[in-house]
Amino acid sequence: MHIDTLKNLAVDALEELKARDITQLDVAKLTEVTDLMLIASGTSTRHVAALAQNVVEKAKAAGLGPLGVEGGDNADWVLVDLGDVVVHIMMPEARTLYDLERLWADLPSDSGAIGESLERFQERASMS
Repeated sequence: MHIDTLKNLAVDALEELKARDITQLDVAKLTEVTDLMLIASGTSTRHVAALAQNVVEKAKAAGLGPLGVEGGDNADWVLVDLGDVVVHIMMPEARTLYDLERLWADLPSDSGAIGESLERFQERASMS
């Protein structure tokens, strides 16, 4: 499936259930794991779970099963891996704490500096 089609499918699934603050990050030059990350906020852990489930259902309906789903019904962060697109659905507090938008924006494209950036991220995460 073309990446734009996959992105639109995920964004439509998020918007259908009123996800908040949907952000798109192009990380193709920073990692080989995925090309695009979508980050969205939910209003409660139930909302986060429902948003993730809707993304999974829409992907399956389009003939694409997700490669994985991390997080659960009471999680404040659920990740849906669609291959070229990874969808992060988070409670606002988790989104602020982990600040993925800034983490990926600050990540340099050379491997030595990537390790330093990941160390800073792990330090921030351990402070919580």
